[in-house]
Amino acid sequence: MLAEGTKAPDFTLPDQNNEKVNLSDFKGKWVILYFYPKDMTPGCTTEACNFQTVLPQIDESEAVVLGVSKDSVERHKKFADKHGLTFKLLSDAGSNVCETYGVWQKKKLYGKEFMGIVRSTFIIDPQGRIVKVYPKVKVKEHHREVLDDLRTLKKGG
Repeated sequence: MLAEGTKAPDFTLPDQNNEKVNLSDFKGKWVILYFYPKDMTPGCTTEACNFQTVLPQIDESEAVVLGVSKDSVERHKKFADKHGLTFKLLSDAGSNVCETYGVWQKKKLYGKEFMGIVRSTFIIDPQGRIVKVYPKVKVKEHHREVLDDLRTLKKGG
């Protein structure tokens, strides 16, 4: 997984409206880049809806939220529409970005090992540097932790 202080690798992925999104489009802004396993699942729905809840405060902090999973553009569109998500959900169908950021890892579920996305979040500063990494996120209060840390980082803390 990429470490704090690392330059965030640029990428181009389609969002839920099949529009190309480049990370470099957000240079000069704070970015909350979060990786999640799968649309329409309980944990991922909670995480997305929680980020949507604090989106006005994130907007006030001049930051954007980008969610990334391997789901298709069409599935992202259904997920966003169903839950009223207004931030961008990016489709990394080939898992290239997930691999680059180090979140595509071996996981275990019910004794079976498989490769999958480890729920993780990165805060990227306006210069494109990763300033905070959250590996193996627990969704319940994660959105509040990210918002608090974003505010602290913006103040230079």
